[in-house]
Amino acid sequence: MRRAVLTDIELPDFGAPVTEPVLDRAIYAARLERLVRRMAELGLDALVIYGDREHMANICWATGHDPRFEEALLLVLPGRTPTLFAGNEGLPYAEAAPGLFERGLWQPLSLMGQPRDSYRPLHDLLRDCGLKAGQRIGLAGWKGFESEDGVFDPHWFETPHYLVETLKGFGAVSNAALLFMHPLDGLRSVNEAEQIARFEYAATKTSSAVRDFIVKLRPGMSEHEACRNMGLDGSMQSVHINMSSGPRARHGLCSPSQRVIERGDPIVLGYGLPGALNCRAGFVAEEAGGLPPGIQDYVERLVAPYFGAAAAWYETLGLGVEGGALHEAVMSRLSDPFFGIGLNPGHLIHLDEWLHSPIRQGSRLKLRSGMALQCDIIPATGTAWFTSNIEDGVALADEALRDDLAQRYPEAWDRIVKRRHFMTGSLGIALRPEVLPLSSMPAWLPPFWLAPGKAMAMRR
Repeated sequence: MRRAVLTDIELPDFGAPVTEPVLDRAIYAARLERLVRRMAELGLDALVIYGDREHMANICWATGHDPRFEEALLLVLPGRTPTLFAGNEGLPYAEAAPGLFERGLWQPLSLMGQPRDSYRPLHDLLRDCGLKAGQRIGLAGWKGFESEDGVFDPHWFETPHYLVETLKGFGAVSNAALLFMHPLDGLRSVNEAEQIARFEYAATKTSSAVRDFIVKLRPGMSEHEACRNMGLDGSMQSVHINMSSGPRARHGLCSPSQRVIERGDPIVLGYGLPGALNCRAGFVAEEAGGLPPGIQDYVERLVAPYFGAAAAWYETLGLGVEGGALHEAVMSRLSDPFFGIGLNPGHLIHLDEWLHSPIRQGSRLKLRSGMALQCDIIPATGTAWFTSNIEDGVALADEALRDDLAQRYPEAWDRIVKRRHFMTGSLGIALRPEVLPLSSMPAWLPPFWLAPGKAMAMRR
């Protein structure tokens, strides 16, 4: 029988990206065609997508435009070129996006105090672009209201009030977030080879940064000093750096501070770029003897069962697997209230860190080729044992998609193959052929961050 053990493991250098995968105009043209077909299937005459800095994923998927200082609106009508509305600063910036759209200025999207000298009512602008009275209009923001059993309310809106009221002046409005975000057939739930390559590029960067933080960590550094070792290069982040040590670490999402990191501290770090997030948690120690009193069984009590559950997650993962099976693989091992698992043990990841999740108790939703998923199993013990954490991204790819990736993105494919060998060989985690690790520290879990050469593995 296999069990999770702490052992000597060298994390290989899987290589850094030399080329950056890009999404060209043809990708966005094909996406627009799929979007218009989906609108017709849903009986929508028009679609408006709202985006802002924190909620840019749907509008960026459709256009390549990611709002910065301002919000943005995209109007999609069958048979017409979409119109992207932006403010004073977003309008010229939108020229950089590769998508197929015309630009329109609506100055209330600009920051307060900026010129409003070209203001026109939004109703008039939308009418001039082809929106008509009596149409059925979908409005996609960044989420909707779901009940515990997954029932979606199409009449609940999280987008700005002015936008909802303006659209109601034309016709019936419904929340269209699931058009993009449904966990089985949303337009962003299944990715092209180009998008998966882009996610792998991002995951290589985020995982390498987290690995460097851990390997170079020394007591006496401030949290800010330790973060400088991540070697960040200015890439747009999808998640603020979550890094804290000592008493604040239990909150998980805090930003780093000038606090000095001490031996025996609990510590957590997460870093995300669009399409990728990596997180790890542990203690600033070389071994169990360096832990605070009373928790010297940290590995046995928490880390080993946690790693065993993560290994089961990876080994269950595959095409056609139901989300409920992944949930059961984890919760059958971590159902004890001590572990405090409150969120889904995994979810879909995209330009936003959490797209949706087919992984929940009893879910019959089957995983598909092209999905990108996050291993995201978070114990929240609320005790001195703190937590343990593996957050890494993977993609699922059938044989045709794997061949496509290998042929068109050989650099990324080489890293993926090496990661699979590391997981199956060094970590003892069996993987189905369709499971493609995107992280350069795949399932690597060192409980003691001052001894990164010792990590968890499955052994007989």
